[in-house]
Amino acid sequence: MSNLAWIFLSTVLVNNFTLAMFLGLCPFFGVTSKVGNAWRLGAANMFVLLITAVSVWFLNAFVLAHTPFLRTIAFIVVIASSVQIVEMIIKKFLPVLFRELGIFLPLITTNCAILGLGLFQTSRGYGLAEGLAFALGAGFGLTLALTLMASIRERIEVADVPAMARGMGLVLVVASCLSMAFMGFAGMGTS
Repeated sequence: MSNLAWIFLSTVLVNNFTLAMFLGLCPFFGVTSKVGNAWRLGAANMFVLLITAVSVWFLNAFVLAHTPFLRTIAFIVVIASSVQIVEMIIKKFLPVLFRELGIFLPLITTNCAILGLGLFQTSRGYGLAEGLAFALGAGFGLTLALTLMASIRERIEVADVPAMARGMGLVLVVASCLSMAFMGFAGMGTS
């Protein structure tokens, strides 16, 4: 398997940002009441992850080599700017989605998965192509986690669950089961 395909697949399944590395938990618990919203927020996150990967590569290659102490601040500025662009695009072209996502769209700025992508990409020494494969994998993995959780939560809403088991406690139990299921992918590629 080529290096780029392995980076993508391992980021989606083995090192899933949400279910294996526990990054991006705010949207995982906050926006997963409906599958449609989860998928759309996952797509918005993927767009921001791709912009962040390109920006991080550019900053590392041309700017931060001489000022490494500005790395985290530069990444935060890039992420905040990317989220503002996404927010303006969604508000202009998809106003219904903009109203449905509400506060969770600006919260992409504080999504630790986005900052984690920049820091992991830098620490692993990924080039532009590897960084894009890493960002795509992180985006697909985050979207997969959001969609799985939203699907299960929609089923729970119509299931005959005892009243005392409903709510965030049951959601946390489901999240832990999903995380343990994804831990099963940890053995991929070790032989």
